[in-house]
This record gives sequence, C-alpha cells and structure tokens, in this order.
Amino acid sequence: MLGAGGVGGYYGCRLALAGHDVAFLARGAHADAIIRSGLTVHSNLGNFHVHPAKVVTEAKSAGEVDLLVVAVKFWDTESAVRSVVPLIGEHTVLLSLQNGVEKDELIAGIVGRAHVVGGVTYILADRTEPGLIVHSGAFQTIITGELDGTETSHVREIVATLKGAGIDASASSDIRGETWKKFIFLTTVSGITAMTRRTIGDLRTDETMRATMRDALQEATSLAMAEGVTIPPGFVENRLSFIDTLPPDGRSSMAQDLLRGTRLELEWLSGAVVRRAARIGLPVPTHEKFYAALMPYASGAGGPV
Repeated sequence: MLGAGGVGGYYGCRLALAGHDVAFLARGAHADAIIRSGLTVHSNLGNFHVHPAKVVTEAKSAGEVDLLVVAVKFWDTESAVRSVVPLIGEHTVLLSLQNGVEKDELIAGIVGRAHVVGGVTYILADRTEPGLIVHSGAFQTIITGELDGTETSHVREIVATLKGAGIDASASSDIRGETWKKFIFLTTVSGITAMTRRTIGDLRTDETMRATMRDALQEATSLAMAEGVTIPPGFVENRLSFIDTLPPDGRSSMAQDLLRGTRLELEWLSGAVVRRAARIGLPVPTHEKFYAALMPYASGAGGPV
C-alpha cells in the first residue's frame, strides 16, 4: 500500500485480515505507531485491528510486488511512484485510488501504461491519529478497469481479491467514465465543505447551499461531456440523491485537511475544473468561486475559523 492514510490504511487492513501479504509504505509517527501497536480501524461496519502489520519506510526493502495500490495525496504522486519503481516486476499492476482525473496518465508516464489499471473508490475514511483510521458511513467501494476498456485477467484477479477481503468491488469497461463521475461528485463536495467549513448534513438541507452543489455538479458534468466522456441522463440529480445518503456529520478529505491546516488537493479538484474549462472556453463560475476562496489555504495553514 503506497500510503497508509484513510484509504490505504483501511483497504490494506481489509486485505491483511483476509490473509494477503500486505506491506504499508509509511513514515514518521504513523509508521512508528503501526510498528509498535499495529493499525486500528474504527468503522460502522465493525472495528478491526492488524498487529503485527508490515511497515516499510523505504520502498526497495519491500521486494517485487504483485499489486501496488497508490493512495497518497496527489502532490506526492510523482515522487512516490518513482520511489517504488524497484518494486515493479514484469507482471506488477499499479492501481491508483487517488482523487482526480489526471492521476492515471501521470502514473502511466512513469511506469508505462501496461502496468496501470484505473480505479476509483467511494469511502469516507480518515487517519485521525497515528495508527488509527476512522471509517464513517457504510461505503467502501472500489471500481477498477483497464485504461483501454478491455477485459483482462489483471482486473478479474484484483476484483476477486478485493471481494474476498469483504470489499465492495467491481470491474468497469469504461473506467475513464467512472473516474470522471467520481471526480464530478468529489470536486463538488470537496469544494463546498472546505469553502464553508460546514458538514454535508448542514449543506444539503440549506436551500442556497443545495443549489450551489447542483450548479457545481452541472458545471463539472458539462466539462466531462465536452471532453468526450459519456455521462448518463439525470446524473446531477442522482448525485444529489447520493449526497442525501451520506453521514450528516461528514466532510470531504480536503475539508479535513483544511481544518488541520495541512496542504490541500485543491489544484487537482476545483483547480482542474477551472484549468480544463478555460482551455475550451466553458464557464464554471461555481468552481471558480471554490478555487478562489480556497487558494489562500492551498499550501496549508488553513485551520478552523
């Protein structure tokens, strides 16, 4: 697991408990806590604990791997993936569960497209302290697929492995479309929960904020379609209904980062919407608002107000 935060820590524990040989690439106090006491997950689906847990602080010490799950923040992607090149053998597959629509091409440019399968995840999981992951709600979904849409043994084996670990996993023949659909949803929820510093329960019941979410979803949907991505009719209302099912006290990972005063993935979320829309002259005023409001905190030091 390249990254042992909310996403990498949660799924890595699930896989380890299912009997797979899982190594967590982690550093600092989090790595120390995992080495000392293992990795704990508090979840509405039931708490679990992995101890001992295998931790590597330098990638080369892990040896060649079958599957490498990329779960670092976007700004660490290039350096992190380059650091694990020694782990990549002829049949090694890299699966990125990161945010954004630019991740897979970035990774493929480093290790080659033959080693990369696309992936998206729907999960609310956060590393709240060293050695502890908190999973909110019931979602723990992974969708994966080859970048070219073909059906391969790589994808079938990954899905079977994830399902065997109790993870809701499926394959897609249009992983680019799935990645964009996740991006449309996430960039909206990330932008509005970070900008307002309010929970999703507060926002979805506020008439003005709900309309703002609808506008942001529509802008990103229009961008996806302008880039040739197939988005089903009624998608915006479908995502609003999905938002209604989320835990009311939930916030996006970017909002959590803002409140902690750490760096934001803004440039690859609403920033990507603004940047890509500008290339084709598509108006995206809501995402421009998110981007402008959050840009002063993009490098960190946001904190609560």
